[in-house]
Amino acid sequence: MTDTINAMSFDESIRNRRSVRGFLSNEVPDSTLKDVFQLAQLTPSNCNVQPWLPHVVSGQTISRLREALIKAASNGIPPDSDWPSDGKFTGIYRQRQVDAAVKLYDAMGIERTNLVGRQAAYIRNQAFFDAPHAVFIFLEQPFDTREAADIGMYAQSLMLAMTSRGIASCAQGALGLYPNIIREHLDLSSDHRLLFGISFGYEDPKVAANLARVGRADLSQVVQFHR
Repeated sequence: MTDTINAMSFDESIRNRRSVRGFLSNEVPDSTLKDVFQLAQLTPSNCNVQPWLPHVVSGQTISRLREALIKAASNGIPPDSDWPSDGKFTGIYRQRQVDAAVKLYDAMGIERTNLVGRQAAYIRNQAFFDAPHAVFIFLEQPFDTREAADIGMYAQSLMLAMTSRGIASCAQGALGLYPNIIREHLDLSSDHRLLFGISFGYEDPKVAANLARVGRADLSQVVQFHR
């Protein structure tokens, strides 16, 4: 690989990876793109079927998609995701969701009562947060939940490979809200079901949203060791 010498260690990549919501316009070099996706290809999967189908968009393609997705969200077109979710978090999971939202909106200076500001922040999801690249990860039918778990592992491998090379990213469920628009622009059949997208590029440190930091639960609250 061309830039392995400059890569972070594994521990550094884990600690430095976070969701970035504001990017510079600079594109990632093609050689680096190939490096990180080649690394992600080493992800384990059930029976080694490697079910992930990533489609990377840049240049004019991402510009056209950005315009189409912003238009859909701005016009109030109802989402029609391939993987519906009621989003009803309860208990500790709801607390974590609210905590993350509070930290993000506080960083952006958007109050809870500012519905216009919140809508504008939501639309930025469909704008890829101005990232020069995004990858949409599809799962071909008849694959289902078991293979979707493999996709999660693939996405983590991919984002850590990016982080190790100074590439910021943000995994977005919001990029899976309008799969028919995505399929139309990428000329894909309906048996390609879209799970989510990842916006990526180089972080713009001047974007207020990038100041947000969220924590993680203490190990004692999550992991149970059995002997």
